[in-house]
Amino acid sequence: MQVAPKLIVLLVVSVVLSAAARADKGKADEDKMDTRPSVAPDIREDESKLKLQKGNFVVVPIPISNPTLDTGLVAGAANFYGQTEEQRKTQPASVTAVAAMYTSNDSRAAAVVQQNYWRNDRWRFTGVLGAADLRLSLIAPDEESGSGSVDWRINGAFFLSRLSRRITGDWYGGAFVRVINAGQGLEFGGESTGFNTDDVRSVGIGLTAEFDSRDLPINTYSGRQFKIDALFNDEAIGSNETYQSYEVSFKSFHEVFGSAVLAWELRGCQREGTVPLWDSCIIKLRGFSATDYLGKVSYSGQAELRWRLSKRWGIVAFGGAGEVAQSFSGFRDRESIPSYGAGVRFSVLPAKRVNMRLDYAKSRDSDAIHFSVGEAF
Repeated sequence: MQVAPKLIVLLVVSVVLSAAARADKGKADEDKMDTRPSVAPDIREDESKLKLQKGNFVVVPIPISNPTLDTGLVAGAANFYGQTEEQRKTQPASVTAVAAMYTSNDSRAAAVVQQNYWRNDRWRFTGVLGAADLRLSLIAPDEESGSGSVDWRINGAFFLSRLSRRITGDWYGGAFVRVINAGQGLEFGGESTGFNTDDVRSVGIGLTAEFDSRDLPINTYSGRQFKIDALFNDEAIGSNETYQSYEVSFKSFHEVFGSAVLAWELRGCQREGTVPLWDSCIIKLRGFSATDYLGKVSYSGQAELRWRLSKRWGIVAFGGAGEVAQSFSGFRDRESIPSYGAGVRFSVLPAKRVNMRLDYAKSRDSDAIHFSVGEAF
């Protein structure tokens, strides 16, 4: 689910909905107000012309543009559940939400998401059920030019269920189940060892651990996040293929002076076994399509300086590099792929630090414009 269905799940969960809020700082602080909003803030009490609201029900349109899906719109609707005064002090509101996406390359997706928080945010649950029909392109071997672009269609359904518990302080641990039943249409007549380009049902059980001290995940000024996921897909539990997925990331944020933040991150990804092509590792940088570099291993790092010019406006400059190994196409295998550029920010909800992001990025073989809500990382 790394390139296609996972892209939709992440979009729905991290942009449309509330997500993990800050862990309390130990038992002595359990009764204190947690002032850090969640990943996509609860905007019921925030005045904005960008939403439609009636009571606890909120509808928000989210424009997107990137080289993977082209230009389109995500329409999200969420119903937040009422809370007692005690619950409001210690955990985010639980929520049920739906989202639908359509883009100019005729890609579409829809999903229903449920998130719950219990016992002063000690327990967190996320469930996602959805379907997608994506029209993508990727680089495949071409004998004459060395590489060529081919059409790639993915359609199917996906399900994700994740349960985690606070272990201590800012540490959480948990488990998750992921099921994807996806068909693939790929105009490519060659062979690719180690990747499944046919229709695939993937059923996996995973473990996750996370440390998160960020002050506000959607637009962090200070703090750190470390996260590691391990997913085991096996024929014994209904998967067509037996393979393993491992991902690790570290992010760090620093206020270098009053109106500027230095942010940086490192990422690693590895797959073992015969992997569905849509579950390949990718290089999560800007300036190219997510499908340009697909492989069984990828590494990347990037840094970004975010400078707030005023209450509403800001600018950023960023740079980084990544590498893919055991790639599907062999294109740029084990070569450094640069990513650098600049962007503009406009705050649509200053009190919640919610920005519209417009970035221009260049890479080794391409350049691209990225437009969305929220920071790149």
